Amino acid sequence: MPASPLHPAQDVVATRWLAVGSLLGLIVLCLAWELWLAPLRPGGSWLALKALPLAFPLAGLLKRRMYTYRWVSLVVWLYFTEGVVRAWSDTGAGRWLALVEIALCLALFVACALHVRLRQKHVRTSATNAASAPAP
Repeated sequence: MPASPLHPAQDVVATRWLAVGSLLGLIVLCLAWELWLAPLRPGGSWLALKALPLAFPLAGLLKRRMYTYRWVSLVVWLYFTEGVVRAWSDTGAGRWLALVEIALCLALFVACALHVRLRQKHVRTSATNAASAPAP
């Protein structure tokens, strides 16, 4: 029985939760990094506001909006770039936090890209099965 929009396939569900989990991880990391773990200034920094744009797509990912998965897979590269720059230039805890940011960005990108690809594949498969099904 093909998966319907109400009952998505397990691989689609897994990529959805990987995307949501890595996005939440990235939000928590950005806040903790700039407020407590290794802020640019003692006592925290305004750079913690970089987590705010990450909060906007959370609802779209949870509601399975394909458009959100597509644009998040592009926006995440800004955070990836920041992670690479800070991994190269920071020392100590900042470098390790940057490496975690890079890993979360890669996980988010892969999850979003796979989610879009798998959903499109399942839609094509469902359409093909519906077209080839005998008429009652």
